[in-house]
Amino acid sequence: MRILPSLRRLVVSLSAIALGAALFAAPAASVEERVKELLGRMTLEEKVGQLVQYSSREDMTGPATASSIAPQMQSGGVGSMLNIVGAAETRKWQKLAVESSRLHIPLLFGLDVIHGYRTIFPIPLASAASWDLERIEKAERIAATEAAAAGINWTFAPMVDIARDPRWGRIAEGAGEDPYLGSAIARARVHGFQGDGSFATTETILACAKHFAAYGAAQAGRDYFTTDVTERVLREVYLPPFKAAVEAGVGTLMPAFNDLDGTPCSANPFLLDQVLRREWGFRGFLVSDWAAVEELRAHGNVTDLRDAAKKAFLAGMDVDMQSEAFGPYIAGLVRAGEIPPSRLDAAVGAILGAKFRLGLFDDPYRFSNEEREKTAMLHPESLEAARDLARRSMVLLKNNGVLPLRTADLTVALVGPLADAPLHQMGTWRGQGRKEDVVTVRTALEQIYPGRRLHYAYGCDVRGNDTQGIEKAKRAAVDSDVVVVAVGEDVYQTGESTSRTSLDLSGPQLALLKELNSAGKPIVLLLMTGRPLLLEAVEPLVDAILVAWHPGTMGGPAVADVLTGAYNPSGHLPLTWPRSVGQIPLFYAHKNSGRPAPLKQDDPYYSRYIDSLNTPSYPFGFGLSYTSFGYDRLRLSAPTIREGGAPLTVTARVTNIGKRAGEEVVQLYVRDRVGSVTRPVRELKGFKKIELAADESRDVEFSLTPADLAFWRADMTFGAEPGDFDVFVGGDSTAWLTMPFKLEASR
Repeated sequence: MRILPSLRRLVVSLSAIALGAALFAAPAASVEERVKELLGRMTLEEKVGQLVQYSSREDMTGPATASSIAPQMQSGGVGSMLNIVGAAETRKWQKLAVESSRLHIPLLFGLDVIHGYRTIFPIPLASAASWDLERIEKAERIAATEAAAAGINWTFAPMVDIARDPRWGRIAEGAGEDPYLGSAIARARVHGFQGDGSFATTETILACAKHFAAYGAAQAGRDYFTTDVTERVLREVYLPPFKAAVEAGVGTLMPAFNDLDGTPCSANPFLLDQVLRREWGFRGFLVSDWAAVEELRAHGNVTDLRDAAKKAFLAGMDVDMQSEAFGPYIAGLVRAGEIPPSRLDAAVGAILGAKFRLGLFDDPYRFSNEEREKTAMLHPESLEAARDLARRSMVLLKNNGVLPLRTADLTVALVGPLADAPLHQMGTWRGQGRKEDVVTVRTALEQIYPGRRLHYAYGCDVRGNDTQGIEKAKRAAVDSDVVVVAVGEDVYQTGESTSRTSLDLSGPQLALLKELNSAGKPIVLLLMTGRPLLLEAVEPLVDAILVAWHPGTMGGPAVADVLTGAYNPSGHLPLTWPRSVGQIPLFYAHKNSGRPAPLKQDDPYYSRYIDSLNTPSYPFGFGLSYTSFGYDRLRLSAPTIREGGAPLTVTARVTNIGKRAGEEVVQLYVRDRVGSVTRPVRELKGFKKIELAADESRDVEFSLTPADLAFWRADMTFGAEPGDFDVFVGGDSTAWLTMPFKLEASR
């Protein structure tokens, strides 16, 4: 009997499904046993296939493969894909992998869901400025829910790199300069994406902490460039957020592009094996950054692509993103005895384990539901959460009484290239955010100041030399009571591969501000940016400065909330704001030199500049409000803390001394006066965000243990040293309220 082609395809498809059901109908009691069972069925080539990852299209970080991978998929030669978007599209590729391959092993689908999928939240640096861990976690949960509905089960986030050089464009993707704050945010973001790690629902996806490690320490602030940090600095500054992510259960990590102590991170056994797996006990898997294995040749520590594959895999890399190095060479290296079979089984086992935990073997299409995709995006609750986090992320740097703006009897000139710029408002790595989803500042303010009460003028471009619109902007200012000018960085000036040597306002934006200043009206500077910009020339021209960062889909309403006082700003800087590029790197937790201050009056021989102050424009942790807060009554539960004894309780009274309710980020810093190695002048050891009514006071408590005082000592062991310490409590890293205490050795 002749079978029609369509019927033949149906029979083959149903047979494949039946075989898959037979394979996994009676699973073993644990994921580990299921993995072991499947590994026993796999050929060497099928195992290697799990290490291979391809992109489906052109991508920001490099070109996609030009050849068709369908035959490779059907033979089990691909384990994961990235940049395939949408429930229908991921289902199509999953069907090819599951129903055409011998063992029906499902694919992982990865995407850079950095600060939202369709609902775009503020960039990560901005959300860090909220110091609000609960809302940061909620944002990632919403992003995971939307992405999962579109078939994505793995995000290449969070980026947890500590960065102290704002010339580096990717500073926008992290949490700033401080390892304590960065670690807290890393934990929150991992929990947001992964939940409790059970993946029991389709509202959680696999997270990936990146870039391991010290990527943010790139020399000269130049992306992808080399780093030069000591092991002590690596362990004290750059590794803690990664360790926090691992402790939070992060499923995957991505090694960094840069080299570290002469060995590229992508093939660095010290990082990938000793620290990550042996010291920290990481049991997930590692995925390379885009073509990073192939790029080992450019680094100059491998002879060819085969050598690159061998060194990266033996060092601990498990998945090769887009280099086409593992697929062609790993099987041959195993057969030649150059890679132990146990190493291959460990890598493949970790990948399969993730797929089992995600439930992909039980239902390969659980993340590819077109009906759920239609209803999951842009929920009103999600948009409100994006608006809330955006306004909580905004940092008020200056206010000479012009803010908040009254909403009645006021005409406003809204000026600047970023006032009505939906693409730029979303910022770098904008997921699947669409311009039509964005509510801009102009749209939001038109609702508050309708008709002739809002005078809009574009003014000038962010870049370039065109100044033709400046005169129109000045006329709008003259005809208004107050000017709001939205300037800063566009989306192409921030993020990956956007290092800058100048942090001044680009193009004619400063000229625009100068002309507006000549109109004689109060000016509010609305700064949209992915990094600190230099404001010494700008600050005298304006009456208020509000850093809105790149605030996302609902940035317009969030800006309007803050400008009008519907929300009282509460953001605090997650990084130090320099006066000039010449000060960089500039961060609060620096060491003292032997000459930190003049040895005697008028003595010039101490650590200083002759053309600038040492201090920043705005310190780490700084942020103003429409009210003010006072600190007093600092007290300690005891003058001494003992190893193995009770924690030290630090209490300070915080009072809202203004006329309206507001939120304050209360910060605790510690200084170790004497150590076996030099110690930072201050280190953040705690923070709490509190809300106080006008005239309300509250005692805020922190707990310190000897573990909080530990560091990498002279002999490179980790622990605390007995001695004298100081605590500081206040609203930023210059906190002046202080008391001493001692740490004593256990008896």
